[in-house]
Amino acid sequence: MRRAKLDRIDLKILTDLQADGRMTNVELAQRAGISAPPCLRRLRGLEQSGYIKGYHARLNAEALGFEVAFFALVGLDSQAETVLRGFEETVGAWPEVRECHMTRGPVDFVLKLVAHNTAHENELTQRLTSAPHVVRVQTIQVIRTAKLEPGVPTEMVELSEG
Repeated sequence: MRRAKLDRIDLKILTDLQADGRMTNVELAQRAGISAPPCLRRLRGLEQSGYIKGYHARLNAEALGFEVAFFALVGLDSQAETVLRGFEETVGAWPEVRECHMTRGPVDFVLKLVAHNTAHENELTQRLTSAPHVVRVQTIQVIRTAKLEPGVPTEMVELSEG
């Protein structure tokens, strides 16, 4: 149920909200060069059309006791839809799994997880390796994050003419 194309004002609203989701409608309207009521209508339309999926705060994991972040590359013994969905449901119930992506290539899933420490990381890895249909798990611990950008590069979005 998306609009056919975004215009310059829609894209400005999306870009500014992606950078600062706490921005008021008045500030958003000023930045977009329109008044507040039409800005709010556009914002609601962007939400209803599915361009905006939600709002969140980026939390400091270390300050909250999660000192380790790691990726897990997971291979399953079958690519049957019931097996894939079962794995997604299993890891979807684990709060430490922050992202779960089914992939095309040498592994079936790439997970992003957080852990309190390396002992917790090892426990999670063990849980993964013993999950149904899992035949291999390779973990990659994050040492440093050089870039963490939410969303998409809005400067590359094609706009409708006129």
